[in-house]
Amino acid sequence: MQSDYLIEHGLKPTDRVLEIGCGNLRAGRHLIGYLDPGHYYGIDISPEILLSAQQVIVEDQLQDKLPQLNIVTDLTLGFFPGSYFNVVHANSVFTHCPIEVIEQCIANVGRIMAPGAMFDFTYYRAAGDEYQVHHEDFYYRTETLTGLAAKYGFTAQLMDDWHDPWDNQPKLRLTARK
Repeated sequence: MQSDYLIEHGLKPTDRVLEIGCGNLRAGRHLIGYLDPGHYYGIDISPEILLSAQQVIVEDQLQDKLPQLNIVTDLTLGFFPGSYFNVVHANSVFTHCPIEVIEQCIANVGRIMAPGAMFDFTYYRAAGDEYQVHHEDFYYRTETLTGLAAKYGFTAQLMDDWHDPWDNQPKLRLTARK
């Protein structure tokens, strides 16, 4: 579903994709298969889940696609080259992040985005006050996230054609202001 959505919105095999919170490659396996060799990068905070992702690469015979998987402890993205990625994607990541982590990502992602690149992410939407459930699920007003985007030079667009049948998470797309 995630990879189909990106392809329908212009993802090309030649694009370089960074998946933040790649997990065990639920979407990544499809992206890796679609993209040119060496064009998929996935990061996650869990060493265990990245070991599982490596097994998915083997099981799906995706080794020749040369996917890059990296463990991270933050979202400063400092080890990636500047202006490199055409698409940055984070599905069901910010739903589990305090606002400081989201801001850290938004503050730094622009540096690694190529001209014309997009950054798509999902979140849990709060109708009123922002809140969290069990220190695990975080709910934000769309205005809070679009405000952060504007603070760091992005235009934010709510993707009205995104519909997740399993979890009610809206999607925002950030692009650099022209």
